[in-house]
Amino acid sequence: MNSVILRTAARVLLPLLAIFSVILLLRGHNLPGGGFVGGLLVASAVVLYAMAEGPRKARALLRIDLQVLIGIGLLMGLAAGLIGVIAGRPFMAGLWAEVLVPGLGVLKVGTPLLFDVGVYITVLATCLHMILTLAEEA
Repeated sequence: MNSVILRTAARVLLPLLAIFSVILLLRGHNLPGGGFVGGLLVASAVVLYAMAEGPRKARALLRIDLQVLIGIGLLMGLAAGLIGVIAGRPFMAGLWAEVLVPGLGVLKVGTPLLFDVGVYITVLATCLHMILTLAEEA
């Protein structure tokens, strides 16, 4: 498409939707949201950008091959499950650690967050791989 309004809106909305998707990812443990919804949201933001600028520019925006990104997401999900096995607990058992973050204090991070980030990356990359491949064919 050759619309100034669409290109401008896509450039403004992409970072806003990406930030909101991370918020959905991080609050998804106890409230609605999580890796799947966050991944879908950021994928739709990149699709909007692809509609405005073209699929090649959208792929260039990501700076990494989508198939590699799918593999990274799947490995993160697998790692979240195997950490429990290594610790002598069942597969996918939730384990937490406290991390001191300057300015924020002590944060509890765990394997469920690692799993959610893996889902986020996998959903993002899978959706974009399918949609951008179809857009390039058209």
